[in-house]
Amino acid sequence: MDASGRRLAKARLPEGVAGMTKLHAMIAEQFDEAAEEAEVVIGIETDRGLWVQALVAAGYTVLAVNPLQAARYRERLSVSGAKSDAADAHMLADMVRTDSHQLRPVAGDSAEAEAIKVVTRAHKTLIWERTRHAQRLRHALRDYFPAALQAFEDLAAADTLELLAKAPDPASAAKLTISQISAALKRARRRGVADKAAAIQAALRTAHLGQPAAVTAAYAATVGSAVAVLTVLGEQIKALQGQVEDHFGRHPAAEIVLSQPGLGPVLGARVLAEFGDAEGRYVSAKARKNYAGTSPITRASGKKKVVLARYVHNDRLVDALDSQAFTALQASPGARAYYDRLRARDVCHHAALRQVANRLVGILHGCLKTSTLYDEATAWSHHTKPLAA
Repeated sequence: MDASGRRLAKARLPEGVAGMTKLHAMIAEQFDEAAEEAEVVIGIETDRGLWVQALVAAGYTVLAVNPLQAARYRERLSVSGAKSDAADAHMLADMVRTDSHQLRPVAGDSAEAEAIKVVTRAHKTLIWERTRHAQRLRHALRDYFPAALQAFEDLAAADTLELLAKAPDPASAAKLTISQISAALKRARRRGVADKAAAIQAALRTAHLGQPAAVTAAYAATVGSAVAVLTVLGEQIKALQGQVEDHFGRHPAAEIVLSQPGLGPVLGARVLAEFGDAEGRYVSAKARKNYAGTSPITRASGKKKVVLARYVHNDRLVDALDSQAFTALQASPGARAYYDRLRARDVCHHAALRQVANRLVGILHGCLKTSTLYDEATAWSHHTKPLAA
């Protein structure tokens, strides 16, 4: 499509090198000898992937259009509800032609930041998967082996998995000796082994309601599979954590990120990966806060004005920032004082924590922009006065 909205060419492109080559050829056909002076703007409903990287590398201006934005723009052009790939392609081309000033170009993060994002997202995904499998294991044990739930607090712990693999049913669990339980606890580096082993054995030998033998055997087989999956997940999570720390430690901004309260190697790597490191991506601290989803949104119409939390955000980034804010309550006196003042105004815990996270994002932005380490006195100096009621 040209600047006037006239369609110049249309095609369905295959994936891979063949599709990219055909796209370059289609664009080249529209230019004469002055092609170097022309600008090609491309709209696409994603900001990652091989195609996006290839388009950016080719020198095109690539605008990442949020699918929600695309859906709203589609309604602007047609209210019938019809949808097709051809119509969406036309809509995206027209959108970047008329509203490119409202869209965000794909920022070119460094290869180091992209590598950190890959390993941190994989690491966090495995942690989420471990939680899901642990919940499934809990539900299975509740149905046929409730004594195990009383004996073991953490179903994903190494000692729990070892004992459940050895004795996945009530009868075999009741036969476990103190020495067997103690050995598993020692391998997991537990403290107070003697007392814990006695408590576990007593819980496993307590009388509980049970299932018929055939049903119990079936449940024991499924629990054995769940235990095996959780064991592998635990090993891979530990291995990927090493990769996260290794990649993050080589990034130039690692020292600045680690100086922030509440951020360690893993959490800091997640924050850096989700924000990215492209220069100029965030023109101000407010822009970074808006992307983070920690700043509120205002809905005002007539005499009605409501301030709400943002619900459209990067879930992985919000999860990391929420963890940082909670940890910073212990690591930063300024963050703790700010949180306490908010709570004194009857702000609920989650809203207060979100405001602390919002402040920490602004501090991180300032540190990255000026290439300075975090300083407690500087970060919270203008919050020394009580908040207005």
